[in-house]
Amino acid sequence: MGAYLDKIGFVDILDVLLVSLLLYQLYRLIKGTPALNIFLGIILVYILSRITDALNMRLLSGILGQFTSVGVIALMIVFQQEIRRFLLLLGKNGFGGFSDSFRRLMRRGATDAAASIRWAEIEKAVVRMASTKTGALIIISDRQEERSFEETGVKLNAEVTSELIENIFFKNSPLHDGAVLIVGTKLKAARLVLPLSDNQELPSDIGMRHRAACGVTEFFDVFAVIVSEQTGSISFAYKGRIVRNVSSELLRKRFKEFKERKL
Repeated sequence: MGAYLDKIGFVDILDVLLVSLLLYQLYRLIKGTPALNIFLGIILVYILSRITDALNMRLLSGILGQFTSVGVIALMIVFQQEIRRFLLLLGKNGFGGFSDSFRRLMRRGATDAAASIRWAEIEKAVVRMASTKTGALIIISDRQEERSFEETGVKLNAEVTSELIENIFFKNSPLHDGAVLIVGTKLKAARLVLPLSDNQELPSDIGMRHRAACGVTEFFDVFAVIVSEQTGSISFAYKGRIVRNVSSELLRKRFKEFKERKL
């Protein structure tokens, strides 16, 4: 035993730590989704394959071996969304994160001033729509980056005003279905179709609008504001988590934390 431990070096320890970190991040991505049960099933099949191989159970070992031999392809098919989400997070938090932080630091004063004006208009519209039970979904971003869902809607690139937001979500408006995207001081697009979250831990009584808000914040670094058409309540979502029935003051506070990446 001691001789075996002597062979363990720094690289071996680092290898185990990196694998553990990778598995932990994978668990975080699939937690609360049907993919978690599938992942556990694949692990169980792999363990059984190793046991039958060690016991020289040739028939069962051969069957399980054939299953595990195509495991990579099966994983890519079954976990397509989770792999895409993982790669998006990796690209967002990798080497590109340093340059984004540097650019935000250099233009911090101008960005904060613009964002405060923008938020005042958004908050005014949200409060008014909540009072009239006008359903709305507003996606807010402080980064100029390409997003796959932007092509699903109607491009506007208009200055953000409360009147514009309210008119878009007015029931008879041709743009009221879907979400709007606000980047900086511009309302970039409306009638956006967003990816729905498949998180089974979300409350069962939430509608498609709230589930879309959770879905888009799982994939992208954005802040989502939702107004319920049934109750007029205000909610927000970030990183796949949703907080419901909040006041305008709490919403403003959480948005400030989002800008500072403290949420």
